Amino acid sequence: MPAPTALLKPTATETIPLPAAEKEDELILDVQESDFADPSTAQPPAFPEDTEMTVEMAVDEEGRPKFAPGKDVDPARRLETRKIPIPPNRMSALKNNWSKVGLFAPYPPLVDHCKLQVRMNIKEKRVELRSSKFTETNESLQMGADFVSAFAMGFDIDDAIALLRLDSLYIQSFDIKDVRQTLGPDALGRAIGRIAGKDGKTKFAIENATKTRIVLAGSRVHILGAFENIGMARESVVSLVLGAQPGKVYNSLRIIASRIKERY
Repeated sequence: MPAPTALLKPTATETIPLPAAEKEDELILDVQESDFADPSTAQPPAFPEDTEMTVEMAVDEEGRPKFAPGKDVDPARRLETRKIPIPPNRMSALKNNWSKVGLFAPYPPLVDHCKLQVRMNIKEKRVELRSSKFTETNESLQMGADFVSAFAMGFDIDDAIALLRLDSLYIQSFDIKDVRQTLGPDALGRAIGRIAGKDGKTKFAIENATKTRIVLAGSRVHILGAFENIGMARESVVSLVLGAQPGKVYNSLRIIASRIKERY
């Protein structure tokens, strides 16, 4: 073991070669110096010629640009659904009319005319509609929902199909209590009886005179027809609720029927 005062031998240190200095900075400085030295000699950079920019736009006599006619492109439609609740008293009628075409087969107007996918949810008591790739228009889903809603309100299938065939038909609903809020339970029953009439004669007379369809569902009144015809039928129903005599209502209906005949 060497003495602590002995001289230590110098250890060999590894020499790491340093990277050579890059000359990019010098080149950049030289270029800048040359540009600032004589700015008159500087030339703009050369870009490749753009053939599209050289095309002149077609302009009419007034200086307005002419564009090619747009193409009729069918936009991408997303799948949408509608869920229409069915009252308990209309479930049996829905099942009976559902099975006319076949066992658990959807009703043809929704599939053939609107190109929709339909199913009946018995547990939730509702009808579910969904658009598909075969659906032609965006309004088909709403038309199908209106058709099912009309059937749920109590209209016949033949009357509800008219909503799919014609665009000028609407449904308006109101409550008898909204017309006369002081109606008691007995007075409400008498008002419904005056609207229906004996064996439904008054209701049929209003329907035939105004070319509408009326459904009495408890205290609710649903009217299906054109906008003007709905207004005339509603006036007749309101007058009966307020206590007008059926004879006076019949006379006004005759006048309305004659006006409709003269118009059409």
